[in-house]
Amino acid sequence: MAQPTLVILAAGMGSRYGGLKQVDPIGPNGETLLDYSVFDARRAGFGTVVFVIRHDIEAVFRDKVGSRFERHMDVEYAFQELGDLPVHREAARERVKPWGTAHAVWAARTQVSANFAVINADDYYGNRSYRLLADHLNRARGASDFAMIGYLLGNTLSEHGHVNRAVCRTNDAGELIEAVETLAIEPDPADDALARYPADGGYRWISRDALVSMNIFGFTPAIFDLIEEHLVDFLAQRGDDPKAELYIPTVVNSLIAAGRARMSVIASQDSWFGVTYTQDKPYVQRAIERLISDGVYPQRLWA
Repeated sequence: MAQPTLVILAAGMGSRYGGLKQVDPIGPNGETLLDYSVFDARRAGFGTVVFVIRHDIEAVFRDKVGSRFERHMDVEYAFQELGDLPVHREAARERVKPWGTAHAVWAARTQVSANFAVINADDYYGNRSYRLLADHLNRARGASDFAMIGYLLGNTLSEHGHVNRAVCRTNDAGELIEAVETLAIEPDPADDALARYPADGGYRWISRDALVSMNIFGFTPAIFDLIEEHLVDFLAQRGDDPKAELYIPTVVNSLIAAGRARMSVIASQDSWFGVTYTQDKPYVQRAIERLISDGVYPQRLWA
């Protein structure tokens, strides 16, 4: 079986953080979060990395990011563009962003032929998560046998603002029933075991041990045709909305509800962190320093 591929969604500019987060140095020698993601994936047995970017950031991205990895893995590029659609459709003049994360995955269809993982460019997922996902991808049972890494909610919260998380409902076999998008989650100031989110004019509470999706998925190439079907329907129903986007969890929920796919939720004890807010950066830098001190990473990552 071919080595799995890593698909990295890197077309976003990070409106809350400001600037191109994907090239922002985090590590002691200028490493970005992407460096650590690719390093972990390579150690887990991934053979190729495909960056999904936009043409307007291609030059700086190739120079500042892609060139780092060409000596270590096969590097490919795919481009998420407004006009790349399964049917002819003129985007609304007010539309600025492309059509969402599902569209971004679909944009990689010509570059991916093996089973593959999908991650965000500006998130740290932990080295064990890549090993768990690679193991699933290497033994997938059929074209619709998908997987995702589930994180403990408490390991994904930010100290500097609320977060949105897809909370996972699973069956007894550990397979996803539904990922429920939950908005504005924050730590409960009165109970270290709980988080809370606004609802019904007040708050609802959720355990910090609840499993949530952080957009790290494992797919077979069969997902591309399935996303295309959803894109066609999405464009027919919401294509005139300049802000409407089709997200990966939306497609996955629909496929599971229709019995067309199964998705194993693989629980990880790794801590997730990302640079959502400017204030998050020092925290992320300290977390990387601790991982280096604990021997998880060398001081010079690609030495």
